[in-house]
Order: sequence, then C-alpha cells, then structure tokens
Amino acid sequence: MAPTAPMSMNRVIHAAVRRDLARLDTALGDLRDGDAGRARDLERAYAFLRAELTRHHEHEDDLVWPMLADFDVDPALLAAMESEHHAMADALREVAEALARLVESPTAASAREARRVVGAAREVVDQHLHHEEQTIEPVIHDLLDTPEWKSVEKRLRKAPPTVAGDFFAWIQDGIEDRERSYLRDTVPGPVTFVLGRVLGRGYRREVASVWHG
Repeated sequence: MAPTAPMSMNRVIHAAVRRDLARLDTALGDLRDGDAGRARDLERAYAFLRAELTRHHEHEDDLVWPMLADFDVDPALLAAMESEHHAMADALREVAEALARLVESPTAASAREARRVVGAAREVVDQHLHHEEQTIEPVIHDLLDTPEWKSVEKRLRKAPPTVAGDFFAWIQDGIEDRERSYLRDTVPGPVTFVLGRVLGRGYRREVASVWHG
C-alpha cells in the first residue's frame, strides 16, 4: 500500500463530504412523521452537496486523471478511479430520488428508506475517497512542484465568485482542527473571510441553516 499523503485541499473536500453525509443520515433518523418542511430542507441541502461533489469529480475526470496519465500513472488505477466516480454518481442519484419520494410522502417509513439509501451511498463514497487518498494523493504529492500540476491546480481554482464563496463557506462549516490548520497555512486569511463570510452568504442562508437550525 502506498504511504498516506499529507493533508491537502482534496482531503479538506473529502472531510466536508463525509461530514454532510453523516449529517443527512442523522437528520433522517430524527425526522418527525409528516414534517414536509424539514424533508424539503434536507432535499435542498443534499442537492448542494451533490452538486459540489459532482463538480469535484468532473474536475478530476477532465483535468487530474489526464495529467497523471501523462506521467505514466498505472492506467488500470486511473480507470478504477473513473469507474468509482460512475458508481458514486449512481449512488448519489439514488439518494436524490429517495429524498424526492420523502418530500412527496414525508412519513416515518419514507424517512427510514431514505436513510437506508443514504447509508448505502456512504459506503460507496467512502470506499472511493479512501482509495483515492491512499493511492492517488501520494502520486500527486510528488508532482506538486511540476509545471503540469501547477497548470491543473490553476484551472481547478477557476470559479465564479459566488461559486467560490459557497465552496469556502461549505468546507469551513464545522471544519475540524487538522483541516482548519491546513486552510490557514495555504489560503490567506482575508481570502477565506471574503469568500466564506461575504460571498458565501447563499450557502449559509440556504444550506448551513438546514444543519444548524
């Protein structure tokens, strides 16, 4: 097994994904029978998570894997990463469908079924995230100073201001100490403040409010 790579922005994102899926699981377990408003809120918060994770994986498929292929990274490993992305997309779609059914029929039975689907999706997601952290991240870590990676990283950072703002608000919402320390060491404080607190107001209003009341 390859050695574990140091903390990275990729791992910060992975932590946010795991955190929100856990939040969704807990919230479904606490959902009161007939609470249609709460069901709609959970569907909205999940839609944000799904969009962020989908964007993250599309960037890997379009930018990161081709760059790694140019460095002769095992094609079978890259094919496995792409295949796992497809499996995750299917699992995420199934969660969205289960939440849509919950909104239509906000019963305790529908909430239990949605929670079961979320549990299955968490297994698929975590398997991929762990696989990527163990096998891909050490390779990328060794390429951090190359022009090829710097070019990819520059493209990964491109986003409209509101998208970047919501992203930074999201990853900082409940962030753990290790990820917070990494963010402080790699992104200037004024940047994270402006993006997360000023431009991330949409996230805090529409999504964070679902988790924190």
